[in-house]
Amino acid sequence: MTDTKTRKDGRSPNELRSISITRNWQVNGEGSVLVEFGRTRVLCVASFVEGVPRWRKGGGEGWVTAEYAMLPRAGSERSGRESVRGKIGGRTHEISRLIGRSLRGVVDVAALGENTITLDCDVLQADGGTRTAAVTGAYVALTDAVAWGTRRGYVKARAGKPVIADSVSAVSVGIIDGVPCLDLPYEEDVRAQTDMNVVQTGAGNFIEVQGTAEHAPFDRTELGTLLDLATKGNAELAALQARVLAGPDDVPFTVSTSERAVQSPAGTGPAAGVEEG
Repeated sequence: MTDTKTRKDGRSPNELRSISITRNWQVNGEGSVLVEFGRTRVLCVASFVEGVPRWRKGGGEGWVTAEYAMLPRAGSERSGRESVRGKIGGRTHEISRLIGRSLRGVVDVAALGENTITLDCDVLQADGGTRTAAVTGAYVALTDAVAWGTRRGYVKARAGKPVIADSVSAVSVGIIDGVPCLDLPYEEDVRAQTDMNVVQTGAGNFIEVQGTAEHAPFDRTELGTLLDLATKGNAELAALQARVLAGPDDVPFTVSTSERAVQSPAGTGPAAGVEEG
């Protein structure tokens, strides 16, 4: 990989987009986060509710799940609401399940009691990487929801076992014009020779790797390079998550890869006019 080669947006191949995480973005929810990967913006809200799905009742364990959706004008053209159509699309189901699996990979559900934490991840603006942004933001919202439940006695850590074992984040990688690249915007994602979404813990362990050769097969060397890029990116995201969680937990608080941490007003809305991804 040639680090000196720049991409259309001016980044080097191993560079993340500008990443921003705003904690406590809205007043409702036991955890709420606005996460921004470049022009992609996703609102992640955690709700802590009593009870578990019917198939888990009586087992004494809780559940963590997620629902993902895109607002009708998150992309360059309006898309109809799936709730109005009366049918949830396959992509929506897939991403919802990915987010839930990713979070359950680091949570001791036995510590939750028979309670459920649901992460609603709504894409406000899409420019590629919506699922990776959702996983990254949902972890922060989940952490706040667990803290909320712990303060009220609903969540009780088991001896020697933390409720949340590690952080979790996700990032995309791909081969663009023959060059492995980190964190793909829509313009790169649609023409990538190979693209992957990689979910990792803060320790660098893998939870999920989704990879597809779109135009040409990739070899083991390219796979290794892409995973190395993802590991670098996820390490940077984990550091950003730790920074925002170290800040105040009762006011909107923003950290960014390009700026120092700042308190920010709630409800700051997205800009318009980017493409769906």
